[in-house]
Amino acid sequence: MTSASSSASLRLMIVDDHAILREGLRHILESSGDAIEISEASSGFQALEILRRQPFDLVIADLSMPGMNGLDLIRRVKADYPKTAVLVLSMHAEEEYALRSFKAGANGYVTKDSPAETLVSAVRKVATGGAYVSPSLAERVVQSMNGTVDVARHVHLSDRELDVLRRIVAGQRVTEIANQLHLSVKTVSTHKTHIQEKLQLPNTASLVRYGMEHGMQFEDSGSSLLRDDAPDID
Repeated sequence: MTSASSSASLRLMIVDDHAILREGLRHILESSGDAIEISEASSGFQALEILRRQPFDLVIADLSMPGMNGLDLIRRVKADYPKTAVLVLSMHAEEEYALRSFKAGANGYVTKDSPAETLVSAVRKVATGGAYVSPSLAERVVQSMNGTVDVARHVHLSDRELDVLRRIVAGQRVTEIANQLHLSVKTVSTHKTHIQEKLQLPNTASLVRYGMEHGMQFEDSGSSLLRDDAPDID
């Protein structure tokens, strides 16, 4: 694995809000035998702060993080540090998330259930200027782009609306979502209304059912599933 200069170590930053996962990724990459220097960040905001202090060849970023989500981080990195490659490491195996990541500027997309060898291969490919997506996911991405598979209704949601929907599916209330995304309760409530209109669903319970049917997950729910009679605002 090499960076722009073959004599230098690859400068890489792992961005994920789970310390155990960051430690696991560090172990995998340091065990690869490649020359590599690894830094860590627990949020998108911290990652940008570190990037302001020193350059990196590659950022490995999760999509699901409190505060700034992975898609927002990708856009910021690509806008402010265009020479820095971004590899998404996500729990989402749906082509929808890969498509959104690449549209935001990502250079590669790997799911968290991939074997360690896949991650190392992806890092090597992206670090040398290439693009990477797993073969099985790549096929679905192409099918989705070509219109050969049915498109789910949530494909029409904005990135923020999709993030809010996933958090609703995980059981977060509007106030909790607002706090984690640093938005006002009114703004989140507006997003929720737009989501219901676009998905043509009448209430919170139907949103939860839709999300579960489409395999939507969120790693940091921290609360029980919303009841149909639960208030939108605490």
